[in-house]
Amino acid sequence: MAAPQPAPVSPPPRRKLPTAAIVGIVVAGCAVAGLAAGALLSGGGGDEKKDTPQNAAVSSEAPGDAPKGDDGGKKEPSADPADPAVAQAKALDALLKDSNNSRDAVIKAVDSTRSCKDLDKSGSDLRDAAKQRDGLVTRLQKTAIDKLPNSAELSAQLTKAWQSSSSADSHYAAWAGEVGGKHGCVKGHARPSGESAAGDRASGDATAAKKAAAELWNPIAKKYGLSQHSWAQL
Repeated sequence: MAAPQPAPVSPPPRRKLPTAAIVGIVVAGCAVAGLAAGALLSGGGGDEKKDTPQNAAVSSEAPGDAPKGDDGGKKEPSADPADPAVAQAKALDALLKDSNNSRDAVIKAVDSTRSCKDLDKSGSDLRDAAKQRDGLVTRLQKTAIDKLPNSAELSAQLTKAWQSSSSADSHYAAWAGEVGGKHGCVKGHARPSGESAAGDRASGDATAAKKAAAELWNPIAKKYGLSQHSWAQL
């Protein structure tokens, strides 16, 4: 008689997932599906969006971009119109360069007069120098300098300087004539007179005006690259 077979073992009963876990799985699945759909929708036209007219306009008008010329480079701002004072400064510069023409002759003539030498020539040179100074004043009056800084004061100081120099030269010329007369010289030295004293006063006035004029002119000369002058050169 055969031995009885053991009864088959039934599998253990499946454990049911809690309801909360099932809900979580479903929600997660939906989220993944939503992300995938979003990626598909946004990725399709990305490159085309860059080339749209609206984006091109925004890019070309971005702040900080300067207009460009035909050569592709940035346009430089237009140059300012020429300073109207430049021509006036150059004209006055030319006049000032002529102002020193007679200085050496005047110094030599006055020294010769003091030493009772070459009195006739000294007197002639001094009168010529006076005329040259008067000519500078006339030229200055015809030269427009109203666009220059402190133009009125500069004109006044130059006028006073040259008029005083002309006066000094004239007085010294008259003194030379006196020295050439009787008792004009004492032991090789010219006798002082009213003319020599008047010449000294006028020369002092001229020096003061020239110093003031040089202080006004030299900053202008530096600005426009022109000749600067010491007072003794005016």
